[in-house]
Amino acid sequence: MKFGFVGSFGSASELVTMAREAEEHGWDGYFTWDGISLPGMDSYDPWGILSAAAVQTERVTLGALVFALPRRRPWELARQALTVDHLSGGRLVLPVGVGVLDDAGFSADPGQLTSLRERAELLDDVLAFLERSWSGEAFSFDGTHISTGEMTISPRPVHGRIPVWPVGVFPSERSMSRAVRWDGVTVQLRGDRGLDPLSPEDVREVATWVAEHRDPAAGPFELVVQRDFPTDLDAAAQDARALEAAGATWWLEAGWDPTKVTAESQLARIRQGPPRP
Repeated sequence: MKFGFVGSFGSASELVTMAREAEEHGWDGYFTWDGISLPGMDSYDPWGILSAAAVQTERVTLGALVFALPRRRPWELARQALTVDHLSGGRLVLPVGVGVLDDAGFSADPGQLTSLRERAELLDDVLAFLERSWSGEAFSFDGTHISTGEMTISPRPVHGRIPVWPVGVFPSERSMSRAVRWDGVTVQLRGDRGLDPLSPEDVREVATWVAEHRDPAAGPFELVVQRDFPTDLDAAAQDARALEAAGATWWLEAGWDPTKVTAESQLARIRQGPPRP
């Protein structure tokens, strides 16, 4: 099990400091988040935060929870991701999703696609575009919503490609089928349980589904679970042990309540270290 910390609130410089502190205190990953205009939440461009974090760290995996790909031009996204990938020496991962309509980056722009079906199609287009771009060779693209003439995006990623962890809404066949085509799944439960933390039993069901639907020759696959800040680190370590035994490979920890979570409280939690079993 690897442990990542998600910096949610703070100034731009504080969010970068959290990345450095996470590395110093034994975390395996540091993640920011991707938002444009959410009520009551200050936000910064994730690529700026991750670029600064990349040059101030040497070991931790870097990413954002989650990149809303339907809102981004894929050729610009490809260049942004390559920049962080190379600054970090190949430590970038891409947790990705369709985005939330609460963000005025979608809802206030009449040119944005807003239906879930269209955003899912656009997500698939952007991912397919990224994969083509990583060849470093000239290509053109013709997808459902995106078409381009010939272009070349180089250099290639440090490791040839950048790992992609789509959000997988379990047990949705369509959502999970997208995830298993890539390198990992950031799991969310469907319906009324959408905001519930995954239990070990949930993780075991997801891991079984992945094993049944993914080619084992396709390479390593990450099963990512999310947790709030623990009030009891011993209990959190027991939780992590049970989740790992059920098949989880990453624990991403974050606090999203702006009335309780501050930069100071996040740094204090980072310095306690991850709840390793």
